[in-house]
Amino acid sequence: MPIPKQLRSIAGCTLIGAVLASNAVFADAASSSAPHEAGVWQKHEYSFAFMGFTTTYSCDGLASKLKLLLIAAGARPDAKAQAGACASGFGRPDKFARADLTFYSLAPAGAAEGTGSAPVDGTWIRVALAYQQPRDLGRGDCELVEQFRSNVLPMFTTRNVDNHTTCVPHQESGSVIDLRFESFGTPPKAKSPKQTPQS
Repeated sequence: MPIPKQLRSIAGCTLIGAVLASNAVFADAASSSAPHEAGVWQKHEYSFAFMGFTTTYSCDGLASKLKLLLIAAGARPDAKAQAGACASGFGRPDKFARADLTFYSLAPAGAAEGTGSAPVDGTWIRVALAYQQPRDLGRGDCELVEQFRSNVLPMFTTRNVDNHTTCVPHQESGSVIDLRFESFGTPPKAKSPKQTPQS
């Protein structure tokens, strides 16, 4: 069967720079007036099985995209996304692509009990996911963003989730990625209009 032109087969190493760059895309210097509160890191492990109609990922390509989304959403920088048990080899498309996620998200200290981790400085950060925000997010990733929102984003501490993402099956044309929310995370260090501390 011919592979549709919307195919996305991305080796994990090709997005290492993009994952690191996403911090700059979404970061903003915390102002002295931004409210901070103590937070604790909570560990999450999740086996992500992609189910979509438009894009076909390799398992390592899926893992790279998911790490990009994890970091953008406020996960700790040591977040891991690894190719799952897939029938296809490295870099080859797989209709049943899977990835195993291990990451930490920040939660307010008063709402997180029994984590055993030391408190760190936390604040609310605005996050916006859209076409090329982060840079390597394409229209063909629309269904992935929707599935990430449903299955992974609830593991983060968020508020004011505003989702206007619309995915058109079997085609990129007409698909719109528009997901905005506030995520509780560590104060950002770089400047960008896409993620700013709440005052």
